Amino acid sequence: MGDALPLFPLGTVLFPGLVLPLHVFEDRYRALVRHLMAQPADAPREFGVVAIRRGWEVEQRAAPTLHEIGCTAQVRDVTERPDGRFDLATVGSRRFAIRRVEAGREPYLVADVDWLDEAPGDPAEVDRLLPTVLDLFQRYLREIRPGLAGEQVPDDPTVLSYVVAATAALPLGERQALLAAPDTAARLRAERHRLRFEIALLRQVRAVPVPLSELAVTGSPN
Repeated sequence: MGDALPLFPLGTVLFPGLVLPLHVFEDRYRALVRHLMAQPADAPREFGVVAIRRGWEVEQRAAPTLHEIGCTAQVRDVTERPDGRFDLATVGSRRFAIRRVEAGREPYLVADVDWLDEAPGDPAEVDRLLPTVLDLFQRYLREIRPGLAGEQVPDDPTVLSYVVAATAALPLGERQALLAAPDTAARLRAERHRLRFEIALLRQVRAVPVPLSELAVTGSPN
């Protein structure tokens, strides 16, 4: 039996340490926010963000099909509007694997989940990958932000792996695969390959299709 966690399905992938603003207007998720705010002051105010495989939350007739791996969002700030809607400031915290989704238990989905460790992988491989991925990511940022130099990027391997995953222009499936990677080394290995490809492509095309701010996080579809 896993831990019970309320779910907020989205059309995006949340990573540990990354910021996710949400505008909550649908009744079921207003109920979720009210539930979180009613918790004791020392209780974690968090819910699970999980990417949707198929189906959509708005006017749905059946529950969407979800990816198995998600990330909790810790609520850092809540603003309630006069009409009952909420604006949330959240940050990704810890990864989880869904055991079973319970529909009908609450207005929103609730899942039994297992928590996933942040395994580093082979330390020697991480040491080899880190400087390469750091360099590639800095080059990638210079390509998508022409004229800017000295981009500050984290040098902690796990933090870097999540920042790259959230920032690079990747399709949802690849983002999800990076979230589900078994360890930091595997994530960095995949990102090394992807960053090399993206840098070569950008140098050929010399165009960025959308602003960087739109690549990392999308808004709530609730």
